[in-house]
Amino acid sequence: MTPNKEEIVLEELSSGILRLTLNDEKRRNALSENMLDLLYAKMMAAAENSQVRVIIIAAKGGVFCAGHDLKEITQARNSEDKGITYFKKLFDKCSDVMEVIVTHPKPVIAEVNGTATAAGCQIVASCDLAIASHSSRFATPGVNIGLFCSTPMVALSRNVLNKHAMEMLLTGDMVDSKRAEQIGLINRSCDDALLTEEVNAVANKIASKSSLTLAIGKKAFYQQSEMTLSKAYQYCCEVMVDNMLKRDAEEGISAFLTKRKPEWQDT
Repeated sequence: MTPNKEEIVLEELSSGILRLTLNDEKRRNALSENMLDLLYAKMMAAAENSQVRVIIIAAKGGVFCAGHDLKEITQARNSEDKGITYFKKLFDKCSDVMEVIVTHPKPVIAEVNGTATAAGCQIVASCDLAIASHSSRFATPGVNIGLFCSTPMVALSRNVLNKHAMEMLLTGDMVDSKRAEQIGLINRSCDDALLTEEVNAVANKIASKSSLTLAIGKKAFYQQSEMTLSKAYQYCCEVMVDNMLKRDAEEGISAFLTKRKPEWQDT
């Protein structure tokens, strides 16, 4: 049975960790309009929720995400404008989801257990961290159906070296978890049965830090990466000064010097 709209992205919050689970196995967790709308809404809500400290994006079934819903795309071609309006809206929505992952104040971890292709691979590349099961595979196979993975390329090319990215984009070949780790698409892989445990361990470790400090650092990381060396240092010096004046920095340094556990207030 196909889940209704509200059920295709499951949500669970525990101990500061928000788990968003793609739950449309029948469609291979494809990024339909409904899926994109829900992901975006839940990510935006999490940004304002002080109880959320880390976000995990996972999926039900053997496919993490197969990319865009090709049946929806084909149906849109029957409209008067041949689908132009729909295609623009769809890719804009997808870009919004990927951008909100990168610009989100909370760290986002991809938990990949299965195949992640096209825009599904784009989600993995967009997340701050990605941990996969040994059996997981990745691809940007649009070239095989006459549709170059141009938007997935944005995230992919910002995470792996150009020649590795171009090999995936030009051939459309599947990459196993070992190769994905070698080229920097994922942080690491582990036994399938241990994946959730491994991801939760990392998420809990991150959740124990000051959320304010993490938000400052995550924003600075992506901002400076697009700057020249000189401008990056100038910008990050300003960030460090601002960070140093925060209550949590004062508390953290004091706790370190007095050999006690810091008490974060996220201020």
